[in-house]
Parts: sequence; structure tokens; C-alpha cells
Amino acid sequence: MSRAPFWRAVATFLLIATALLLSVTIPPRLGLDLRGGTQLVFEAQDSPTTRADAEATDHALDVLRRRADALGVVDPTLLRSGERRIIVELPGVLDPRQAADVIGRTAQLGFHPVRGEADDAGASGRVLTDETGQRLRLGPVMISGDGVTGAAARSDPQQGPGWFVTVDFRDAGAWRRLTGEAACHSAGDARRRVAIVLDNKIISSPQVDARVPCQAGIAGGSTQITGSFTHRQADDLAVLIKGGALPVPLTLIEQRTVGPTLGAQAIEAGAKAGIAGVLLTALFIALTYRLSGLMAAVALAAYGLISYAALLALGATLTLPGLAGFVLAIGMAVDANVLVFERAREEYGRAPRRGPRAALDRGFANAWSAISDSAVTTLLAAGLLFWLASGPVRGFGVTLAIGVLASLASAMLITRVLTHLLIGRTGTRLSASSGLAARGRVRTWITRRDPRLMAAGRRWLVVAAATVAAATAGLVLHGLNYGVEFTGGRMIEFAAAQPVNIEAARRAVAEAGHAAANVQVSGTVVSVRAGQITAEEVTAVERALDGALGEMTKQRDELIGPSLGDELRRNALIALAVALAAQLLYLAVRFRWTFGAAAVLALVVDACAVLGLFAWLGKPIDGVFLAAMLTIIGYSINDKVVVFDRVRELWRTRRQERFADVVNTAILQTVPRTVNTGLGALFILTALTVFGDGTLRDFAIALIVGILAGTASSALVAGPLAIELERFSRRPPPEPATPRPRRRRGTGAVL
Repeated sequence: MSRAPFWRAVATFLLIATALLLSVTIPPRLGLDLRGGTQLVFEAQDSPTTRADAEATDHALDVLRRRADALGVVDPTLLRSGERRIIVELPGVLDPRQAADVIGRTAQLGFHPVRGEADDAGASGRVLTDETGQRLRLGPVMISGDGVTGAAARSDPQQGPGWFVTVDFRDAGAWRRLTGEAACHSAGDARRRVAIVLDNKIISSPQVDARVPCQAGIAGGSTQITGSFTHRQADDLAVLIKGGALPVPLTLIEQRTVGPTLGAQAIEAGAKAGIAGVLLTALFIALTYRLSGLMAAVALAAYGLISYAALLALGATLTLPGLAGFVLAIGMAVDANVLVFERAREEYGRAPRRGPRAALDRGFANAWSAISDSAVTTLLAAGLLFWLASGPVRGFGVTLAIGVLASLASAMLITRVLTHLLIGRTGTRLSASSGLAARGRVRTWITRRDPRLMAAGRRWLVVAAATVAAATAGLVLHGLNYGVEFTGGRMIEFAAAQPVNIEAARRAVAEAGHAAANVQVSGTVVSVRAGQITAEEVTAVERALDGALGEMTKQRDELIGPSLGDELRRNALIALAVALAAQLLYLAVRFRWTFGAAAVLALVVDACAVLGLFAWLGKPIDGVFLAAMLTIIGYSINDKVVVFDRVRELWRTRRQERFADVVNTAILQTVPRTVNTGLGALFILTALTVFGDGTLRDFAIALIVGILAGTASSALVAGPLAIELERFSRRPPPEPATPRPRRRRGTGAVL
């Protein structure tokens, strides 16, 4: 007797127990788009003296971390991306002007001797204007920012109103020498002053006190920077000085600010979509496959627990696209269960006397090939998202990959254990209730009608060509509405207390000086897309909208630099091209080149259908759309893999039949799986469409169109294309599978 079921049950228990323990003990890390805050992406630039390599960027990262800590931000996240980029996440910081100004300033701090006024003859050195407008000639820096050990904002009522900054030096002797040399000049002489320079600007140039003797200097290793500072200005200056000087200049290339209200709404919408999608999917699979489907629904709940625990264990940040990927992966988890149950129904129909248990075992064994191929193709798409995308979309790729792996464990392990526990070895009493004995309505209808789909194969190809032509016309006539993420610029989203008139919103934005900005209104939400406008100009737009439409609340603020926009758009095209090439290569190796070419060409039709629809409707093309397109590629390939896996299986046993008849039979046999899987995914996507906001809704619409197109093209485009391409192939049909030798069972006695 095989002990495999026992060990599968043990593995299931350990897996679920571990997932439950991780879910209870590890708190989730929410992305800024779910909890509110500001994300800044800086790119290090070469300076005249320092190259912006990985070492310099790491040094800059340490400086930024000290500045973020000094700002008092709770749980800031800072990390290096690539060699030159630094990602800074500041939860709760909703003023991007303050964050970018304090965090990202170069802060090249130096204390210089003053050689005299700029018009003094015979003097050399750099000339800068002091805080009063006087031009001073400076000597070389005597103390740099690295020589500062501390700085703090202070006020002293005895010295009068206002604020000053105290500075402590690491080398007290250097400060004493600098002030001692200045003290050798008479009072009122410019050379008795010490210039404090920050970012090539004199912020203070105090005179050394008249009581300090020549060459003696100021002892103690500390000083005060005085000026007309407000409390906030003094605090910001202290943060910059205490944080230290950046080794290389930093350029802000991306900024995202999300209000906490919008994040709470996104969590609520995602939770509703997830709950509704899971309930509908569980109800559907239970009604379709009865007792087996009920066990699969329980396994789906375990899938959700395992996926969530894996995200926590990896320390992944949950983002809004990641939440969508988590919900979508539920529909993909159904796919593996449907494949197993449909194969089990076929096996039970061939040999009902063996019972549902044997049919189920055969279903798991026969479905593994298609399930593994589908998982590999989806993981390719998820890997491309993580490699080429940026920001929250990378979270979608991570979530999708984890969901695929968890769905394998859910279907091939947990579902198998649960169904085996309830379905006996003979299964005589549970044959009807197991759901495996029923043929299913779709299969019954197909068997009765026996449609000859491939007889009109070339007509289906004409319809596919017409679809591509319509999509091309939309792309030519309307073009793609690239979002700020791909074009560069700024996108601000405001929320009003009541519905907004679009003409009034456009007039207000134009009066703020941005007549060319793209203004869109959806109910109470106003979206403004403009070029590289500054944070001050955003504030002016907000004031103009407040005056024209009532109080407005800024929900989202995204700034993408032009170079980053070009890079993201280029990476998106590379991702799509690499995805298609990777799918073609994998399918060509896994099957035949004709099957791979037919699948990829059908996939192009699916992609054109979605792109054309978004072009005609003017929907935005952004990073979330890229995630949707790569998901469509993975999902659509799944359908093609299942079809061609069945074609290969049938062709081995029907080598003398016409290839078109083999393809027709394979398509009809896989239609029940395709329909049931598509319905499971559509339940999830419909829930996202109903409960999601604009971004999630567009994401769901793209996937709905992609799934419908992919389902149709798997049968009506990929099949006819494979038939046409096989006319040019010289490879013979695949050889029949070699049967495994049956193990002989004996008593163990030796003669």
C-alpha cells in the first residue's frame, strides 16, 4: 500500500499550520498607496570630483536615512535601486515640498575664511554674496560638513525673538584656528568674519567677537548660526547640517504622494472585491463539481492563507496593484482545480467501474503537464514585471508569482488530500455526489452537437485579421493615451465634496496658468495632468480649484521626470517583446515550433484587441495597464497550452487521422475547462470592476477583454493557425508515449 497519501496529508497540515503561524505573528507592511505618504526616487549625478557609482550612492543613502530620522518620520523606508537610484518612502508625510527640499538637498556645507570684499585688489578665491547682499571673496573651506557632529534649532528670549542653530564640531582645534586667524583683523573688517556656506550660498557670515584675541580663537568646539530664521527654517537647516553632506548631487526623478483617505478606500475596495470574488468563485466551483468542488473551495481559502503568509515571510510590501494581483490569482488558482476535475470526469466516463477515487488519481496525473506549463508561462510574465517595471507594479509581479506557486500547492496538494479523505477507494456511495460522475452541461451540449469548428478555420482567421485591423485603425487615428508614468510630467488628483462641472474645473486650472493641462472629472474626483510643474504650482492649482469649486482635498500627486518616463516606456515595450519571445521559445521547446508560433500569433490578436479598445476609448496607458497586459499574456498562453497539450496527446494515438480533425476534437474536449476557468476569473474581475476605483476598474476592464479574447482565440485562432503552419512542417506526428512497466507484486519469498 502506498504511503503517499499519508505524507501528502502531513505536508498539508504543516503547510497550513506554518502559514497560520506566520499570518498571526508577522504584521503586514502596507505600501504608501494603501496607508498614505510620499515616495521619492532620486538619481545620483556625477560631480566634478566624485563619480556617482554604487559606493557613492550607498553613502548618499546613509545621509538621507539620517535626515529622515531627524525629520521624525515613523518607519521610513530607504533603499538603493540599481547603481544610481535611491527610493525613499515617508509614511504620513503628505507635503512633498518639505520632503523633497529637506531630504534631497545636496547640502554641501563648508566654513570658509573671508579674504575680503570682492572689490579688494590682489585677493583670490571664490566670490559669493552674503546674507545682506554684500559680495565677499572666500578662502578655501576649513571645515566641511563631515566635521560637524551635531546641530539643533534653538531660541533664547534673552537674545531677542527669532531662532538660531547651534553647531558642534568634531575637531575643536580646526574651529579655534579658523576663528583665531579671523580675530587678527580689526573690528568691522570683512576679514574678521567667517562665512558659513550651504549649497554654494552664504547662509551666515558672523564676525568673530571683539573680545577674542588674535590666534587664540574660540574654544569649546561649537558655535551659533544666526539669521532671520523661522522655527521651521531653523529645524530644516539643523536637519541638513546634522545629516551631513551628500557626496554627490541628487536629482528628483519621481514622486508619488497618496492621501490616507484614498489608501483606506483602496483597502476597503480590495477587501470587498476579494470577499465577493472568493464567495462567488467558491459557490460556482461547488455547484459545478459538487463535493469535489466544495473541497476545492476549502483549498482556495487555504490558498489565500498561504499566499498572504508568503508575502509576510518575504517582507513584501502590499501595494494597490499587488492587492489586485492577490485577488486575480484566486481566479488562476481555480484553473488548476478545473483542469484536474475535468480530466477526472473524462477518466470516470471511460471506466466508471473503477470509481471516482481512481478517476481522481488519473485526473491529477494527466492534468499535471498542462498545469505546470501554465505555471511556467505565468511566472515568466511575473518575472518580467519584477525585472522591468518599477514602483507598485513590481509588487503586482511579486504577488502574482507567489499566487501561482500557492495555487500549485492548493490544487495539487491540499485539494488532493481533502478529496481523497471524502471519496473512498471504491467510491460506490459517493459516485453521484462527488461531482466526477456527471458529464457537465457544457460537455453534454458539445457531445450532442459535435460542431466542426475547424471546417471554417480560415473564416475565423479573417475575423481575427479584421480585429487586428480595427485595433490598428484606433492606434493610428487616436493613438495611445500614455499616462504620466510613460510620458513624464505631473498628475494630481483632487476630491470635492460634491459632483464637479468639468468646464468649471478646466477654467480654474487655466486661470492658475496651466491652460494646456489635461483636466478630467469623474463624479467628485478631478484629475489634472500637466508637464513638469513645481510643487508651488501644484499649490496654486489647488487654490484655484478651491476658489472655483469649493474645498478640495488632494488625494494623489505623482511626478515623473522626463528621462524616467522615456525609460519606463522603453522598458514597457521591451517587456512586451521579451514576453512574446519567451513564450514562443518556451512553447517551441515544450511542443513544436508550429504550436509555439500559432500560440504567439493568437496572443498578438489578444493584445491588439485590448490595445485597440483602450485607443478607441482613450483610456490611460500606465504601469498598471502594463501589469494587465503581461497578465493577459500569461493567462491567454495558459489556454493555448491546455489546447495544444491535448492536441499532442490525441495526435499520438491518432496518427493516421487528419490533423484538422485532431485539433477540432482537442478543442471540443478542452472547452469545458476553458469555460469554467474563464467564469471563475470573470467573477473576480467583475468584483474588481464594481468595487474598485478608476485605476483598478481600468485594470479589470483590460483583463476582462483580454480573457474573452484569449478564450476565443485559443479555439478559433490558435487552432486554425496551427493547421496552416503544419502544412510547412516536415516533422512527423509525435510518437506514442511508451507505457511504463507495471510493478509486479509478490510475497517476497525467494526460491
